[in-house]
Amino acid sequence: MAKFFGVIGYATTQETDPGIWEDILTERPYYGDVVRNTRKLDEGTGLNNDLSIGNSFSIMADGYAMENFYAMRYIEWRGSFWMISDVEVKAPRLLLRVGGLYNGPRPTVETPVTS
Repeated sequence: MAKFFGVIGYATTQETDPGIWEDILTERPYYGDVVRNTRKLDEGTGLNNDLSIGNSFSIMADGYAMENFYAMRYIEWRGSFWMISDVEVKAPRLLLRVGGLYNGPRPTVETPVTS
């Protein structure tokens, strides 16, 4: 089993102005294990094929992760950001399954880590 270290991105929806709702993104670092390591190449609609992975990551969840697992959007692995498609709670761990590349927004300011 391979080891993992990277950030996990969380998105929470907040009203930034009256009637305007936006996703507010934060990132937190985690250690864990790569429990499944696969890749899939799909025929895309454009010029290039679409790359996705079917990896699963098992992380030791802190209190923040356990309370906010529903808000997890992406995970950093090997220099890229991947969409988290499924989260399974197996206390004290979380099992994260990922798919395609994450191309959404990221925080513009580094998020301080608090326990």
